[in-house]
Amino acid sequence: MASVVFYFQVHQPFRLRRYTVFDSHPNYFNNVDNESICGKVCDKCYLPANQAVLDLIREHEGRFRVSYSLTGTVIEQFERWRPDVLDSFKALAETGCVEFICETYYHSLAFLYNRDEFVAQTSRHRELIEDLFGQRPRIFRNTELTYNNDVARQVEDMGFDAILTEGADHILGYRSPNFIYNPPNCGSMAMLLKNYRLSDDIAFRFGDRNWKEWPLTAERFAGWVDHINGNGYVCNLFMDYETFGEHQWADTGIFEFLRALPGQVLKGGRNDFLTVSEALDRYPSVGEVDVPHMISWADTERDLSAWLGNSMQSNALHDLYALTDDVLQTGDESLIDDWRKLQTSDHFYYMCTKWFADGDVHKYFNPYESPYDAYINYMNILDNVRLRTV
Repeated sequence: MASVVFYFQVHQPFRLRRYTVFDSHPNYFNNVDNESICGKVCDKCYLPANQAVLDLIREHEGRFRVSYSLTGTVIEQFERWRPDVLDSFKALAETGCVEFICETYYHSLAFLYNRDEFVAQTSRHRELIEDLFGQRPRIFRNTELTYNNDVARQVEDMGFDAILTEGADHILGYRSPNFIYNPPNCGSMAMLLKNYRLSDDIAFRFGDRNWKEWPLTAERFAGWVDHINGNGYVCNLFMDYETFGEHQWADTGIFEFLRALPGQVLKGGRNDFLTVSEALDRYPSVGEVDVPHMISWADTERDLSAWLGNSMQSNALHDLYALTDDVLQTGDESLIDDWRKLQTSDHFYYMCTKWFADGDVHKYFNPYESPYDAYINYMNILDNVRLRTV
């Protein structure tokens, strides 16, 4: 049997307003655009996709099962502007067929710069998920699936049972992402690795009319899942939830594909769907995967270059985390929250200068004309944050 493990990332950052050297007001966020973008994605993706998932759970009598991670920043936006969407996620939680996964509250790269901050953000997110959905997360995913052995050990120390990451070829070698593994030097900690080929067939290639497999049908995709039988236990389909309706517009047929896929996968009784925890409980680990260097699910390189690939990004991140002690010692909750929202990885993604094969990805809801504009704007805001700590 091959078990499909659907995991969807749900995230929106608090995008920044234009902030010049002449600005002095500590109002950093463009909430006119943030509300507008949030509403647009809610109507095109979150609401219709949630309704489709809820309908599928009912149609298949609980045999369709899904896992999500909602960042603290997107939940705050739902609470402020779209409580109907948050209610729709709560309705999914009530089915007992949906699992919610933990990550850093602010979708940050804190692990790379300050472990105490990483732990604080993760703990806050875990408490938020438990309060909203009545689930205490067992599973962790770091921002953008950034991962190495050190992340696994830290997360195990925090009481998590498993971690998600990218099934990158250069770390798997001859091995398959369709098994469960363990990190080295951990106890019972498990790893689930994204099957990036099948995930990206949906997330990136689905609407591409030049793709040799276009148009992709649910029946054909279910056949690819079935081929895993005998060569693995799990088919880990990890992707941004915005795949449905935003990255792949409704007119591509993406919602029809989603609605048809469970029936095709379940047909014949050879395959099923599991949440991440259910897959962890059912299947054993087949060995260790050693990841000494950081990987991620971003771009073709699957490394950190999307956020740390140039000197602007490195400088901005260094200066941001250099303020840690000064900001926290103020005890000013408004300042601390602003500083933490500035940790959201999207701000550094907008500074990326990799405009080749991955260019369109980096332009997604990017409010800047160039990476240099993003950097200058960000550093102007950071200067004001620094002044508020004095």
